[in-house]
Amino acid sequence: MGDRNLSALPKDVLVAFTKVGSHGANDGGDHDEFGDHGEATAETIPLRSNCRGASCDDDDGDARETEGAGGSDNSPEGGEKERLCPPTLCVRGAPASPEETGSKDPEKPKRCPALGLFYAFLSGFMFSIMSLLVKSIQGVHALEISTLRCFFQMLFIMPFLIYYKTGFLGPRDIRIYLVLRGLFGSTTMILLFYAVQQMSLADAVVIMFSNPVFTSLLAWIFLKEKCTILDCVFTVSTLTGVVLIARPPFIFGQHAYGVEGDYANHIKGTIAVFAGAVFSGCTYVTLRKIGKGANLYLSVWYYAVIGFIESIVTVSALGAWTIPFCGRDRWMLMLIAVLGIVGQLFITKALQLEKAGPVSLIRTGEVVLAFLFQFIFFNHAPTYLSLAGALCIVASSVGVTLRKWYNSTRKSRAGDAP
Repeated sequence: MGDRNLSALPKDVLVAFTKVGSHGANDGGDHDEFGDHGEATAETIPLRSNCRGASCDDDDGDARETEGAGGSDNSPEGGEKERLCPPTLCVRGAPASPEETGSKDPEKPKRCPALGLFYAFLSGFMFSIMSLLVKSIQGVHALEISTLRCFFQMLFIMPFLIYYKTGFLGPRDIRIYLVLRGLFGSTTMILLFYAVQQMSLADAVVIMFSNPVFTSLLAWIFLKEKCTILDCVFTVSTLTGVVLIARPPFIFGQHAYGVEGDYANHIKGTIAVFAGAVFSGCTYVTLRKIGKGANLYLSVWYYAVIGFIESIVTVSALGAWTIPFCGRDRWMLMLIAVLGIVGQLFITKALQLEKAGPVSLIRTGEVVLAFLFQFIFFNHAPTYLSLAGALCIVASSVGVTLRKWYNSTRKSRAGDAP
């Protein structure tokens, strides 16, 4: 049918022709499917309106009148004749979404730019409180505390695995890496709990924060990542900080100044937390190897299950099962499990909103909280050697984090460049 015949039709009939061609009022079809509706419009041309007067939606009518006006202005005959707009432009009665038009919705609430960093701070605060409670509990082995925490974490993660239908074993080709992730992560937790009970709270937390340096070294060995001179400098600085905190007898003598409690326990705690930092580096390297091949909840599930098995077998072999006589300690055990879960949720949310570099920098605030809690609750002021060692370790960790953050940012910018 030519433009000559269409231009003679009344204007309301032409509007009805556009509505019928979209099939929106008749069949309720999906408006994203353009091809089928366009073909039906070309084959059937009704000359009566299916939507007249008040029966039409006012918003749709205004939109169709606007489109009709735009079509007449663009006609090759200078607007003297009215013609229908192409079906691809008139098939939708609803206005385009902001994603389609590229416009920003001014009424859409904006996310707080520092929200991810706030979650990282909350995570560090939760973990600091958890370490304080581990230090405060008397007569309960670190393995027993780990058993209870892993048990509650299993109960918490299980509904998420069922909801997301990830299964309890994961993809066959990465199960070995999931097992290693669970083994390394749970061993790190056990060693940290043991060290906190044996030595100063602040010293244990500071040495554990040396894990970014060991992550870089292990990634260089196993993942063939680049190792620079700065990485070597950071490693030497970290080891220097550990020596200043541990104060080994062959350097500082048998009675080192400022050591909390028994010196032999201090040395045992230092060895344990240093090994925990190395295992923590192994955990991060394994997570890099897994990448996006497994769901986050599945990774945490392996951590909880293997940690529970490891803790319950070891504590049973040592015969270290004890039930706290004080009711306060029992509630503290429950609170440790809850704080561990909440802390993991906050750090996960923080990493979803922010890059790993800023999150790692914010989490160094745990060191400050550890020194503060140690002074307030245990009346133990840090020595100059402990502060110097903490400065060496924290500076190394921050340096490694900033270098990786800078490299990743530069690569992303290079990838976005035309």
